[in-house]
Amino acid sequence: MTTDPAPASDPALSGRRIDTLTVLSAEQSAAVLALLTEAARTDGQQAVSEQGRLQLRGGEREGVRHLLLSIGDELAGYAQLEDTDPVEAPAAELVVHPAHRGHGHGRALGSALLAASGKRVRVWAHGGHSAARHLAQVLGLTLFRELRQMRRPLEDLELAEPVLPQGVRIRTFVPGQDDKAWLAVNAAAFAHHPEQGSLTQRDLDDRKAEPWFDPAGFFLAFRGDELVGFHWTKVHTQERLGEVYVVGVAPAGQGGGLGKALTATGLRHLAAAGLPTAMLYVDADNKAAVSVYERLGFTTYETDLMYRTES
Repeated sequence: MTTDPAPASDPALSGRRIDTLTVLSAEQSAAVLALLTEAARTDGQQAVSEQGRLQLRGGEREGVRHLLLSIGDELAGYAQLEDTDPVEAPAAELVVHPAHRGHGHGRALGSALLAASGKRVRVWAHGGHSAARHLAQVLGLTLFRELRQMRRPLEDLELAEPVLPQGVRIRTFVPGQDDKAWLAVNAAAFAHHPEQGSLTQRDLDDRKAEPWFDPAGFFLAFRGDELVGFHWTKVHTQERLGEVYVVGVAPAGQGGGLGKALTATGLRHLAAAGLPTAMLYVDADNKAAVSVYERLGFTTYETDLMYRTES
């Protein structure tokens, strides 16, 4: 636990402290989730990613630390630091409750993240709001990654029956039966991607336990008995939004049109479910993927930014 003493001249900071924990109690997890919900209501999107929210529950996670900023007995801010990548700097996300903004709590959490990471950290700013950009500047962080959320309407979707490479067939995911093969292909397809490529069985189990999980929207492509690609779709029921959650093709199968066929298969599935809009995330510097999605009618909806220390 670290304590950040507050100037007596600012009553809003009286009793501020930052507790650094490796595991949260059920009560602490619920308090963080409530804070995230309130912040999302104000900001228009979540300040902590799906992976980060899943890591709030289920006990200790290797390499994950939680920073709770409290004013007296009230939770006013939260940050998460994940140090699991063997090459990249630890990744972090942070949020301050809307009722407690403007008092330096974000800077206090950011400073605590820098200290906890040895001043080697990557920090997400979901939505790229001006306040987040300012905080990054104050903390001496540099922009180095831009993640785009792209969307397109589905009502006018006109995609022909997908043409699969010769010898390839598609079926849906069978939980338990296909886990190991999917994890292997996902790791190979996203070996360059620090978040997606590092998913473990526990991460997959977390997602399978979520209310949105539906194997009927999880498409696997096989050549013989070998899994060579997949398209996992997701439905955000409350927003009536379909998501191209992740499309992956094994390295040996790339360049033959399988990714395009899998993408079309998932989009046709989401359209058939009556969803009005589809969304996806793609790195802005992945020009080839951005071009493919633009040709499919996707346009940029909003942008997440990632900042890092220079060291």
